[in-house]
Amino acid sequence: MRLPIQINEQSAEPLYYQIEVQLRALIISGTLVAGTLLPSIRELASQLKCSVITIKRVYSDLETEGLLRTKQGTGTYVSLVEEQSREDQKQSVVLEAIDQLMEAARRVQCSKDELEQLLMERIQKYEL
Repeated sequence: MRLPIQINEQSAEPLYYQIEVQLRALIISGTLVAGTLLPSIRELASQLKCSVITIKRVYSDLETEGLLRTKQGTGTYVSLVEEQSREDQKQSVVLEAIDQLMEAARRVQCSKDELEQLLMERIQKYEL
């Protein structure tokens, strides 16, 4: 299985974090359903051209969150995520992104009106 994960080498975000955020989104959105067998740690590391340790950390973090489960000898699978938990996870992901947006707006001294205008333009662009 080839996961649609993109790495931005110019990003200030650590590699493991970029992968973790995208894999979490694939699970929370339902793109990867419960029971889906993920690529082995070595396969995904090879696919993304990163270290095995990086993928091990991603899988471990998501297993701690209850999004993945590992069965000895068979692999790592997407866990069943209850609907309420899925909604909580979605909200958490979006709120984290909003917090980052607010910090960026504050750093460049963007006014509330400017920020609202920019958000409305993006909402229209992405047809949300």
